[in-house]
Parts: sequence; C-alpha cells; structure tokens
Amino acid sequence: MNLPIHREGYPFIALFAGVNLLAFLIAAWLGLLLLPLTLWCIAFFRDPERSTPTAAGLIVAPADGKLLPIVEAAPPPELGLGDAPRVRLSIFMNVFNVHVNRNPVSGTVTGLAYRPGKFFNASFDKASVHNERMAMRLKPDGGGDELVVVQIAGLVARRIVCELAQGQRVAQGARFGMIRFGSRLDVYLPAGARVVAAPGMKTVAGETVLAEMSA
Repeated sequence: MNLPIHREGYPFIALFAGVNLLAFLIAAWLGLLLLPLTLWCIAFFRDPERSTPTAAGLIVAPADGKLLPIVEAAPPPELGLGDAPRVRLSIFMNVFNVHVNRNPVSGTVTGLAYRPGKFFNASFDKASVHNERMAMRLKPDGGGDELVVVQIAGLVARRIVCELAQGQRVAQGARFGMIRFGSRLDVYLPAGARVVAAPGMKTVAGETVLAEMSA
C-alpha cells in the first residue's frame, strides 16, 4: 500500500519507530504495546492526493475535520481588516484527521500575521480568540473581497507550519501547511458569499465546498 507522508512527519516517524524497535529488543510485549502509537504517528502525517472541484467561485475546505457551528465574528485584528463581523466557518481537526492544510481559493496572499497565544481545546469557540494562530488574507482570482484563513493551535498542538509568503500566488486545493497535533482552521468569508455546507458535516481538505462567492 502506498501511503504518502508529509515531509514534516519523517523526524517524528523515525523517533517513534526507533523507540518502538528498542522496546521490541527489551521485550516483545512492550514493543507490541507501543506499536499502535507508531502506526498512529504514521497515519497522522499521511498526505493523500485530493480532487479539487473546478467550477468558478467555489470556496473549498482548507482542512479535514468537522464543521463547527457557523457564527459571525470579526477577523483577527492583526490582519488590519477592521472589526466588522463576517461569516466564520470553523473546522475542528482531531488527532485522527489528515492535518495537511490546503488553499480554499486560487488567488494572491495579501497579508500574513502570526500571533502567540494559549492552547485551549480547539473545539471551543474561545480558541479562535485566545489560541496561538497564523492568519492570512487571500485575494481571490477574478476580483471580489478578500477572505481570511486562520490556522489555530489546539490543546496538544504546539507547531503551526505555514509555507505561504506575502504576495505569493496560490492555487485552490494546493497544500500550504499543517498543524501538529489536533487543531482548528477558521475561514472568514467575503461579503456576499453563500454558505452551502452544514454544521456537523465532515469536511475533506481541497474537496468539500464550504461556500460560493457572489458573482
């Protein structure tokens, strides 16, 4: 079986596998006891290919996980977009989800801002306000208002990886980073966008359509 692995995972997989091998050398039962953790580590960093829809004006999920209740909230202040509320779609990733993040639209990165913070459970609404995060502004191709994507660290997450740069052109569905280990992504929609996803549904990064932008 071919299981693609994200490059961020190789050091962790090597560490887990090394400890597991040492455990087997000490005692077979100990190695078997730790084996599920090694297999989980491999699965956590899996990076499967995805088929992104090609219709114009779609905003796709940037992460695998569960769509939390939809609310209206101001985007992160460090992005300089003001305090007017926007529709916010939040995806909670548990430790068994694929954690590779993908661009929700094709366009240009017009702003990036990192902010340190706390590590509340990412399923809590207060995580969007208080947790460590990496926020970005994306200007969609074809015009229209910018949308905001925020990577948010969770209870056991201690590492946000964002590979984007100011002014970079990005393609919808392409990988842009990941978060270790269990976390959340918020998407603040541009004005006029119509939500088509429903709270509680499972999302697939780069495939599930969250919303449609206005014409």
